[in-house]
Amino acid sequence: MVREYYAEHYRSGRCPPGLAKKHNGCMPPGQAKKWQVGRPLAREVIFYSVPQPLVVQIGLPPSGHRYVRVAGDILLIAIGTGMVVDAIQDLGRM
Repeated sequence: MVREYYAEHYRSGRCPPGLAKKHNGCMPPGQAKKWQVGRPLAREVIFYSVPQPLVVQIGLPPSGHRYVRVAGDILLIAIGTGMVVDAIQDLGRM
């Protein structure tokens, strides 16, 4: 469900052309994966909320957690500590 949701966004041109052709989930150059399951999300990592319709489809996160998108990955993080609990990686890959 998650890959289908974001695949539509990538196909519809919401990723800049230079990044779209790299097929890396719209990750800017030099942006190495700056997260790891079991570790807190680094403060400099920019993340975005996952759209509510998608959260409903994949299931509400456990209490005290939230879903965020970092580049081409969806992360389940603990609120407060920022600990990465789980991940769906490489959304740009179909």
